Amino acid sequence: MGFPSMHQMLADMILIIHAVFVGFVVFGFVWIAAGLAFGWSWATNFWFRLAHLLAIALVVVQAWCNQLCPLTTWESRLRQAAGDAAYPGTFIQYWLQRLIFYDFEPWVFTSVYTAFGLLVLSTWILKPPRWPRRKGHARQPPQSGHC
Repeated sequence: MGFPSMHQMLADMILIIHAVFVGFVVFGFVWIAAGLAFGWSWATNFWFRLAHLLAIALVVVQAWCNQLCPLTTWESRLRQAAGDAAYPGTFIQYWLQRLIFYDFEPWVFTSVYTAFGLLVLSTWILKPPRWPRRKGHARQPPQSGHC
């Protein structure tokens, strides 16, 4: 058994990045929901919530536009360049099929992504994030009664 080619290593790196992205979208929501339920202050952090909302929005837009995720495309091209087989569909379809041995139609994934995106958006409506404070606009201590 030889060393993996540069194409295989890059494809594996993209696979890891893709898995981290999916984990951020899925588990990010779980963390946000738990944080909101338990009153953890970080759960209303504007930048974390915005990054999470934009991540799922990107997935929903790609699904509605019938576009493969660029990470799937890049990984497949690198695997093909290395002489390996590419994914037969999307990243999620491929791994779900491997995990649960069931092949869903593309509209099912679009529906699930859209429903999940609406769920994430609902947290913005039900419990909006804290807006970041601008530097120099920190609260001033109350002034004493002296002129």
